[in-house]
Amino acid sequence: MKITKEFFSNLLIHQILMLAIIVFSGCEKKEDKVTDIDGNVYRTINIGTQTWMVENLKTTRYRNGDPIPNVTDLKQWENITTGAYAWYENDNSNKDPHGALYNWFAVNDNRHIAPEGWHIPTTDDCIELINYLGGKDLAGGKLKETGYIYWDSPNTGATNETGFTALGSGYASGYMGGGHFSLIKIWFGFWSSTEYNNIAADRLSLDYSNSRANLDQGFKINGMSVRCIKDN
Repeated sequence: MKITKEFFSNLLIHQILMLAIIVFSGCEKKEDKVTDIDGNVYRTINIGTQTWMVENLKTTRYRNGDPIPNVTDLKQWENITTGAYAWYENDNSNKDPHGALYNWFAVNDNRHIAPEGWHIPTTDDCIELINYLGGKDLAGGKLKETGYIYWDSPNTGATNETGFTALGSGYASGYMGGGHFSLIKIWFGFWSSTEYNNIAADRLSLDYSNSRANLDQGFKINGMSVRCIKDN
């Protein structure tokens, strides 16, 4: 077989084309999804070594199919030590995009509110997320949705460069007969599974007025959002 310049030229072109196909395929972004027991479908995003839901949880049942009580009278929440949820302002239209607000007892129930293969983040999971994003002073801005549809102005530092798309979903107060919904478009907090003491548990919270991601505590009887993280 006589090897010509044309042969080498065609071989080179073939190799370049194959390399381009491999590179393009590697750059293609595959969006994974997860479905809860109610059939709600959630987008997911990889941040470092972690995989998070892009949306707040909105299931009304535990993983085994048992219902989570929908307690609309928040004055009752002070005395509840089992799972409960509500939609913000008891308005079902807030299911999308804000999801449900759950007390911590729903989060801690051994029937599990996270879909199979997922769990409620621990405090250590939240610390890993914050550290990966450059520390607490910067992480909040990288997690927050940009603009003013779901956050009030100034929505300081919001870039959503992670794709996490945190929204100002507010909370439900059951503390000391609080009985009110508050801070929609102002504040976002999601539960961790880590207990702080007999009345409080750890949470990660964001605010419209700064770019911080705060690890602090919330009363277990209050209702907050839930973001699930994929099992390792």
